[in-house]
Amino acid sequence: MARYADPGAVEWVESGGGPLIVVPEVVLSSWSGADGDESETDYDRACGVDGYAGLVAVGQSQALVLGDDPASTSFLPERGLFVRWCAAESEEELLGSVDAALAEAAWEPQQLWDVPGPVVLFDSAWPGDELEPENHLRVDLEPGCYSVRATYVEPNPETWLNLVQLRRLP
Repeated sequence: MARYADPGAVEWVESGGGPLIVVPEVVLSSWSGADGDESETDYDRACGVDGYAGLVAVGQSQALVLGDDPASTSFLPERGLFVRWCAAESEEELLGSVDAALAEAAWEPQQLWDVPGPVVLFDSAWPGDELEPENHLRVDLEPGCYSVRATYVEPNPETWLNLVQLRRLP
């Protein structure tokens, strides 16, 4: 079991109100966010994703949209898990409930995501080539095909979280 006793034990990414997105680093500059003259922006496409997670095309790849709630989100690499903070009194309480949440999770159907390498988590309204040091999180993923599954769990009355789990397939 991973322990997260110190506040600030993990880095969190915030949203301005829309979904967060996880874009492969190699196509980051292809994501235009809410910018653009098109009738439908990349941000609009991200907002159109149903459920807790979904995929949208970006350049020659796909990005993972973390939908449903603009919750603060972090990544726990030892679990391959995006943790989304919907409600909790503290970071320690939230992260300490991950094991219980995983044990009782009722997962949405899995999706398959081909990942070319490291990815970047950020607010989908931002253009990928205009990210600032404090508004994104780089996640080192090995290239390959990943199973993506998502859920919403309330492991106790005061703690609610979304989980999006990545499992690299052989």
